[in-house]
Amino acid sequence: MSSSNATKSPFTAKAKAYVALTKPRVIELLLITTVPTMILANHGIGEFGKFWWLVLGTLIGGALSAGSANAFNCYIDADIDKIMGRTKGRPLVTGELSKTEALIFAWVLALVSTIWLWIVGGWLSAALSVAAIAFYVLIYTMLLKRRTPQNIVWGGAAGCMPVLIGWSAVTQTIEIGAWVLFLIIFLWTPPHYWPLAMKYKKDYAAANVPMLPVVAEPGVVGIQIILYSWALYVSTLILIPAAGMGAIYSVLAFASGAWFVFEAYVLYQDGKVGDPKNPMRLFHGSITYLTVLFLAVALDPLMHIAFF
Repeated sequence: MSSSNATKSPFTAKAKAYVALTKPRVIELLLITTVPTMILANHGIGEFGKFWWLVLGTLIGGALSAGSANAFNCYIDADIDKIMGRTKGRPLVTGELSKTEALIFAWVLALVSTIWLWIVGGWLSAALSVAAIAFYVLIYTMLLKRRTPQNIVWGGAAGCMPVLIGWSAVTQTIEIGAWVLFLIIFLWTPPHYWPLAMKYKKDYAAANVPMLPVVAEPGVVGIQIILYSWALYVSTLILIPAAGMGAIYSVLAFASGAWFVFEAYVLYQDGKVGDPKNPMRLFHGSITYLTVLFLAVALDPLMHIAFF
């Protein structure tokens, strides 16, 4: 048994390294938004078996696409990943994978995800997937990340693409509801990420990455978070007329959005006289908020069909 385990362990370690290269926790967050979007675009679940096969296929393709973008990111950012404590355990830093292995893996995932999404969701979903990978790698990672404190603002557009991919897989088009969902995630990204950057600003500074908390005072960052939180709140309410949302979504959007704006003010008050003591409270809260909001996106058409 020990001999067998010894034989399997190198393969297992290599497989885990490849999985880590895709940043699975980031992928999980992206996929949270895809299923509710597809339910909304489909006005429910329709023909149960056919719809859920489409959802499963889109999730697989989306995961492969996001994994490709993240693998490219790890390849390009290997030099700064070894400086930052938060990223020192990544496979290219530890030596579990070579840069050549990572680059080949990223290209393979990009190719497979494109073909897969074309077959499952159509040419538009595949094209949007390619655009997402290209934007994240070329615009965010290579152009913006090391040059401007607005990096995460504009670079975050890549993280909005799953809702467009999911919507187009269902409808073969992109309607106004999809664009509002895109806007919601776009506006959510800065107040989600900047608290994390506050916590790790010394790491970013050491790596010469000009995240906003590195180049601006905590109070300035707090004001920016508040402004984006209010804009996010408004965008979630715009979805009500844009996509014909009902009572379930409306109530949860009003309540959860108010809570999120309140938490943004809490962070601002905490950071007015120095570095905030617990910026991760808003970071983790933002994930909970997005999950609740998109759960409401999914439940609304289902309950509307059930009761009306």
